Amino acid sequence: MIEILNPTLLNRARETGALVGTILQELRGRSVVGTNLLDIDRWTQKMISEAGAQSCYVDYAPSFGRGPFGHYICTAVNDAVLHGMPHDYTLADGDLLTLDLAVSLNGVAADAAISFVVGETKDAESPALIEATERALAAGIAAARPGARIGDLAHAIGTVLGEAGYQVNTEFGGHGIGSTMHQDPHVPNTGRPGRGYTLRPGLLLALEPWVMADTAELVTDADGWTLRSATGCRTAHTEHTIAITEDGAEILTLPKR
Repeated sequence: MIEILNPTLLNRARETGALVGTILQELRGRSVVGTNLLDIDRWTQKMISEAGAQSCYVDYAPSFGRGPFGHYICTAVNDAVLHGMPHDYTLADGDLLTLDLAVSLNGVAADAAISFVVGETKDAESPALIEATERALAAGIAAARPGARIGDLAHAIGTVLGEAGYQVNTEFGGHGIGSTMHQDPHVPNTGRPGRGYTLRPGLLLALEPWVMADTAELVTDADGWTLRSATGCRTAHTEHTIAITEDGAEILTLPKR
């Protein structure tokens, strides 16, 4: 299903996006050395509830996961990159943490992710991974406008990741979003320009470049959800929900100022 939002729903999407961005900003500030991942999950639950919003994750049970996710945020550390299930782990100095959050407010969902180093940076690899995903996301957003194709965005993202020296996995990527979290069209993190669905004003897309330092192969944890690099290398993941407008792309998941 591909949804095109009317102006009323687009305004609701702006509210949802700002909530997601604000929660992630708050969590980033609170995620320090000594923080437990389960505390992050509890904080997220509280902020979602206080905003009158609903989690897109807690009851989520797609074919690629093992039963309902059961938590309010994805917390991926170091070699974990996607669908990281919160568990009893205390963050250490130098950990690379990814927080991925999707919520629904007034019937419209928004989805975003941030990666950052906890405490002091102890290696050059982690900042390089994060910076590559951020630049790739910016390139994908710059390519998003009415009349562009999904392949144009995928190509822009993949070009940045490839030039940075990373292999690109196409099993998971960006997606349409609206009244539900995961919708068509799929937005791979590499592709050929001029191919795929033509973007229209009112379309929402969650673009999410992610990379692993030295592999494109994923393995699944025993929890049935957390995806890790097959080699144990570090990873990074950055995501924004955008709206296609007459003027181009509007980033919805920025924190409130």
